[in-house]
Amino acid sequence: MQLTFYGGTGEATGSNYILESGGTKIMIDCGLHQGGHYADRENFEPFAYDPKTVTAVFVTHSHLDHIGRLPSLVLAGFGGTIYSTHATRDFAELMLADSEHLLAKEAEREARPPLYLDKDIEKVTALWKGVRYHEPIEVGPFRIELYDAGHILGSAIIHIEAEGKTIVFSGDLGNVPSPLIKPTERIPAADYCLIESTYGDRVHEDISRRREMLQGAIDETFRAGGVLMIPSFAMERTQDLLFHFHQLNGEGKLPDEPIFLDSPLAIKLTELFKKHEDAFNDNVENIVKKGEDVLSFPGLRVTLTTEQSKDINNVPAPKIIIAGSGMSNGGRILHHELRYLPDPKSEVVFVGYQAQDSMGRQLLEGAAEVRIFSETVPVRCRKIDIPGYSAHADQPHLLDWLGSMKDSLKKVFVVQGEQASSEALAHKIIDGFGVVAEVPHANESVVL
Repeated sequence: MQLTFYGGTGEATGSNYILESGGTKIMIDCGLHQGGHYADRENFEPFAYDPKTVTAVFVTHSHLDHIGRLPSLVLAGFGGTIYSTHATRDFAELMLADSEHLLAKEAEREARPPLYLDKDIEKVTALWKGVRYHEPIEVGPFRIELYDAGHILGSAIIHIEAEGKTIVFSGDLGNVPSPLIKPTERIPAADYCLIESTYGDRVHEDISRRREMLQGAIDETFRAGGVLMIPSFAMERTQDLLFHFHQLNGEGKLPDEPIFLDSPLAIKLTELFKKHEDAFNDNVENIVKKGEDVLSFPGLRVTLTTEQSKDINNVPAPKIIIAGSGMSNGGRILHHELRYLPDPKSEVVFVGYQAQDSMGRQLLEGAAEVRIFSETVPVRCRKIDIPGYSAHADQPHLLDWLGSMKDSLKKVFVVQGEQASSEALAHKIIDGFGVVAEVPHANESVVL
């Protein structure tokens, strides 16, 4: 069995792996490389393999750094089956359609052709099959089973057996406990494991404080009479925030001022969440059974159209704006940041991972000015990071999850993290478990 790393090495994005046995090739994820751009230039390079030779693709979840190159894969000749959970398939269709719009805008600014078009997404969904967790799938010599990763709704760990060996692809693992969804499932044993390392060198603050920190940012900004901007990933992070706003409102702790959800994608995804309420954790499921809409509250204003988004400017501060994209590298949040970053009364709250070279990372690292739409924008507002809202497990959680397999593991490959983060986690695995762990290189192949 041969494993090749075509993405997700030395970077947190661009997840893409191929596993081969007996002449059959299957792929795990086919994601966008994202950093300084919504789609970095390497996404436009030809694939390092022939997509026609791949029999099937298994998708861990619907974030673009795991699905964003699937239309390009199909355009390049892939004609096999794409497998994921039903929820991931539903969410991915919306994510890719929204991505096409943003990619087209970025391409126009850079005077190059777009990565793909709407019609190409239709070709992807025609090949896509939804399956249940623990439903066995057989492709050539491979037997595949999906476990709940607890990262976002529908996310999966990919468990694969072939040639008498077992290999596990963690995908992205959840930050337990999640406000909304069920916890990460454990794998009792495996020979090999690819483990994500987005936060492989970090420990989140006590996640019980995330709501407290959010409320602190609201109170501080409203006392100052400013605008609270939350660049948020449309999938999961936004819904977690809406749930906590719902709770704060129920406790009488939410100001009467408007809270805008200014993301068409997040609005559509939030409605789709209600189709998959069976994936909610027991606490949220019990609330839903009482008839409560846990993703809404008085004062929430959704702005679906461009005109509605522009009208937010006419609403006086204080106010809260949740908008994509989550790393401030595209989307409507840029229009609000252009307007309010220079305002010392205002504040930006980051609730997710900020990739190297992204504008979000620049802001967190104290940039005095940033470039937005070819304008130089001074940064005078406050910034706060609440990593407890991350949908990714931190180092202790990653090690705890991997620990259930430590007695059977022959080797661990640490992926989907920046180099320093991956290396830090690899050293912890070696020291703590006595298991061989390494950080692979791009396009590296290994025989298992």
